Parts: sequence; C-alpha cells; structure tokens
Amino acid sequence: MTTTYPSLQTHPANARCCPALWDALRDVTDPEIPISVVDMGLIVDIQQREGVVDLKLTFTAMGCPAMDFIMDDIRERLLREPGVQQVNIEIVWDPVWSKNRLSEEGIDIMRTWGISA
Repeated sequence: MTTTYPSLQTHPANARCCPALWDALRDVTDPEIPISVVDMGLIVDIQQREGVVDLKLTFTAMGCPAMDFIMDDIRERLLREPGVQQVNIEIVWDPVWSKNRLSEEGIDIMRTWGISA
C-alpha cells in the first residue's frame, strides 16, 4: 500500500490542498538518500493563508539526525514560492511514520538503494 500526495498534475492550482507547495517540496531531499520529503511521506499537512504556510512534518524516528537540515531546506524552498512570506513548521508524531506513507516513486527509490520498502 502506498500514499498519493497532491500535485499540480492531479489538482488545480487553487485547490485547498496547496498542490504547488507539495510540488515545490519535491525538490527537498533527505540528506542521506536521494528521495524527496514528499515521496518519503514526511509531509503530513500543508495550509497556506495570506502568505503564511503552516506545515506539519513528521520524521521516520524521533532521533533523526537530519531534522534541522530538513526543516531548514523546507523553509528555504517554500520561501521561494510566489506569495509565501513565512513558513511555520510543526513537528508531529501522529500519525506515526510507517512505510505506508511512502509514495510509489518513493518505494522505487528505496529499492534502488537496496532498502526494503
């Protein structure tokens, strides 16, 4: 089982789910494996209102050493999007990350690197 995430290829640009922001975050990759934070299933929710993006983010483990790097990269990438003036990131542990959060592309990338998915 995999998860499908919003994209401008599947949703209109003005959709409430913010597909342009999801697409932008596909540029942000895990520092250890070349997989986007979207395909990895780390993005839980994105909301945008009046130039402010509120993003809920999870990690594969509480002790993930790349947490700060990933959050900095997310913030930097979203601030390059038109109309985004501020990015608030909330780390959430519910839902707990599992391999079911991986996209189909994420599974393919993991397998290419020899990681069971």
